[in-house]
Amino acid sequence: MSEPGPLLPKDKYNQQLEANVHPNNWINPTPEGRYNLVVIGAGTAGLVTAAGAAGLGAKVALVERNLMGGDCLNVGCVPSKGLISAARAANAVQDAQKFGVRVPQETHVDFASVMQRIRRLRSHISLNDSATRFKDLGVDVFFGEGKFVDSDCIEVNSTRLVFRRAVIASGGRAAAPPLHGLDQVDYLTNESVFSLTELPPRLAVIGAGPMGCELAQSFARLGSQVHLFTSERGILPREDRQAAGILSKELEKDRVHIYPTGKRLELQKRGACIGVTAAGEKGHDIVVDHLLVAVGRTANVEHLNLQVAGVQHDQRGVQVNARLQTTNPRIYAAGDVCSPHKFTHAADFMARIVIQNALFAGRTQVSNLVIPWCTYTSPEIGRVGLNETEARDQNVEIDTYVQELKDIDRAVLEGSDAGFVKVHVAKNTDRILGATIVANNAGDMISEITLAMKHRIGLRGIARTIHPYPTQAEAIRKIGDQYNRTRLTPTVKSLLKQWLSWTR
Repeated sequence: MSEPGPLLPKDKYNQQLEANVHPNNWINPTPEGRYNLVVIGAGTAGLVTAAGAAGLGAKVALVERNLMGGDCLNVGCVPSKGLISAARAANAVQDAQKFGVRVPQETHVDFASVMQRIRRLRSHISLNDSATRFKDLGVDVFFGEGKFVDSDCIEVNSTRLVFRRAVIASGGRAAAPPLHGLDQVDYLTNESVFSLTELPPRLAVIGAGPMGCELAQSFARLGSQVHLFTSERGILPREDRQAAGILSKELEKDRVHIYPTGKRLELQKRGACIGVTAAGEKGHDIVVDHLLVAVGRTANVEHLNLQVAGVQHDQRGVQVNARLQTTNPRIYAAGDVCSPHKFTHAADFMARIVIQNALFAGRTQVSNLVIPWCTYTSPEIGRVGLNETEARDQNVEIDTYVQELKDIDRAVLEGSDAGFVKVHVAKNTDRILGATIVANNAGDMISEITLAMKHRIGLRGIARTIHPYPTQAEAIRKIGDQYNRTRLTPTVKSLLKQWLSWTR
């Protein structure tokens, strides 16, 4: 149910993508009897729900009005990580000299080829989300506008789908912030930026959350002059401030100009360009060729006719209880349309909860999930559980252990030692409550902490786990060593010394 922009340019890769995720010649099936489950939205939450339920023997219908795969495949995770990979490759060439590798002074980026590669890989990956694949899994796939016409019935293009249970997985879309003049200029969002075929010479990015930071850094590394407008708290306002500080310095090294202006912005059309004026003590008047807005998300609920089904919702999305059940007990929701954690992997595991609860009267709660996330900048910032600010706000007493990457051999050898591993534990225990990792591969490293939290493995257990040398993950093991050293109190040390003297 997400609404990405048109698939542009109309090359063979986008044509193949469309043939997979919204075939022009698709004929919707004819329903036969009541469905065990009708799913609205074929993004991650909807696809996982439909495939999982069908695999268990349920009769399932899946409704999508646009492109199967949702934001993640079409305008989110997949194309953005393709762009990030290209930007990292360009940066590696530029940084090669510090490793003693001589390269030509001028590095040329063929932006059109960069974007073509992304479209090619996306079209290949789209096979996993294709209508044909889900049909082969036993799912009835319907393309069209799905809306509730009763508490147990959904209509798609005048065809009625009666259900025992339904799942709203309609996702979200880019939000338009209330900025003066925004409605007077053309601007990009994640739904249109990956249709570019020419590198913007000058790019303004409004919003410095994960997506804003990732794309600002990537475009700067590919050759754009980038201006990043942030909240008054700076970049990544919800993350560890030390982590945000490190990333801010790295962005500046990549020639990203950062302006902590908050909402004090005005936009004007200036010929073929866009003017961005920032008020405040240090006023700024920037002229750019393209504007990218990366501020928040809005749930896709307007066209679902939810009031007829008795499903309560607001501007943040569908209201659900701990078991992901809406105010209509027949109807559940999963993914961005109901979750504060708007991540593909969160949607995946919410879908698994819905299958258990909707089809088998399960009582699994979403609060049981331990959800990590990562901002895929350089360095990456991985996070799970509480950070220091949240612990303080919730009056949770913690002990914090920090291992700087400058003391980790692998990080030093790779020239990527600007970072750390920071772990928070319940006061006077080794029980992990949260962690932040700043490292080039923090997204991979954070999974070890997530596993430990999920299965109640404390820092003592991590300290006893052998890590291969040299890896950056050794920093996590050293956090365990730090905790063990706190147990060696003066009293314990004195007793050990006496014991060893007796046994000489």
